[in-house]
Amino acid sequence: MPSGLIRRQPVSREKLEKAKWMRSHMTAAEKRFWQAVRTDKLNGLHFRRQQVVHGFIADFYCEKLNLVVEIDGGVHEQQKDYDALRDEIINLHGIKVMRFTNAEVMGGIGSVLEKITSCLTSNLPNPALPQGGRVTYPPSPAGKGG
Repeated sequence: MPSGLIRRQPVSREKLEKAKWMRSHMTAAEKRFWQAVRTDKLNGLHFRRQQVVHGFIADFYCEKLNLVVEIDGGVHEQQKDYDALRDEIINLHGIKVMRFTNAEVMGGIGSVLEKITSCLTSNLPNPALPQGGRVTYPPSPAGKGG
């Protein structure tokens, strides 16, 4: 069961300001997803947008599912290695990451939401931190959201 750790994590003022800016400058696909899940519309699940998760700014986070949802635009084609490492680090904290393209969200929001609700019945892996409890974070690509 999620511990609420995301809410109590230390976050720099700069990171909080960046997340706040990103909430007011969402992409069309992020806005569409947000309209579909805001105010607990998806099976009563509460999502937060542009949530800082262990040093990274996740597009969306659902504490009940211990799930990060990323809506990926074209820039992610050039940073696949960074995204994979970022996902791995988030997974090390027991949080699952689901990625959808802008096209998936814009062309089939229902299918996206079905995939997310399938997490309600699946047993999500809860990997432990590496021995010693330390994780090395990669530098963020210049100008990216984290």
